[in-house]
Amino acid sequence: MGDEILVEDVIVDGSSPVGGSISVWTLNRPEKLNALNLKSHQAIKAQCMRAEADDDVRCIVIRGAPPPEPGEGKRQKPHAFAAGADISEFAGKNSDDVRPFFEDNAWEAVWNLSKPTIAMVDGFALGGGVELALACDIRVASERSTFGQPEINLGLIPGGGGTQRLCRLIGYGRTMEIVLSGGMVPAQDAWKMGIVNRIVAHGDLESAVMGLAEEIARKSPYTTKVAKRAVRAALDLPFSEGVLMERSEFVALFDTQDKEIGVRAFLERSNADWVGR
Repeated sequence: MGDEILVEDVIVDGSSPVGGSISVWTLNRPEKLNALNLKSHQAIKAQCMRAEADDDVRCIVIRGAPPPEPGEGKRQKPHAFAAGADISEFAGKNSDDVRPFFEDNAWEAVWNLSKPTIAMVDGFALGGGVELALACDIRVASERSTFGQPEINLGLIPGGGGTQRLCRLIGYGRTMEIVLSGGMVPAQDAWKMGIVNRIVAHGDLESAVMGLAEEIARKSPYTTKVAKRAVRAALDLPFSEGVLMERSEFVALFDTQDKEIGVRAFLERSNADWVGR
């Protein structure tokens, strides 16, 4: 798999069942502004399978590696979450060449995770990079971040879910402007549009994201999956069906041990010791 992404599972104190962790995935091609290539997609998909099967992983954080120190007389590269796809892999390809890759990609692997995901964006998130962030449940960005879907400048359109997820997130008109212009969206505007949940100073980004991830990781791992499933249904179901689905999920939770543990802990003003079922 190589070192296209670096993985660290950070144990969360106070999680229950004991041993809960935050899996931090660092996109590790800083010399290419963490641009996503075939190996990056393969590595992300492998980690999605691993995290989904590991009960100890309670939350996933995806980030980009910082730029390397410049050599003497060289200019410092900018920070990036992921500055799109590795365009060198597009040259000379036709539809038959690229279709298998796009039908089995990392964006959908992340999107289909049952566990909560957070994109920690510091710097450029462009093209396939912003689509990776959009595939996460929550996006937190530094104030120096920039977002965009510049594919139209290559004679292409977003191919990793960008047109669909952006439209559901920020609406038709704003999505059309971003996709058709291929322009850049600074962090403050991205927050106002709703592309990101919050923006923070770059020096506070890691602590803000990890603090949020720890908060999530301390909840019942079973209930967080149900909550994600219920909220996600709002994207696919008509309102009346979504309400019925939510009600069904809510009622079913009354048969779980964690519901009884949570209610008892609230009444006794103690910490809930979840069992995850």
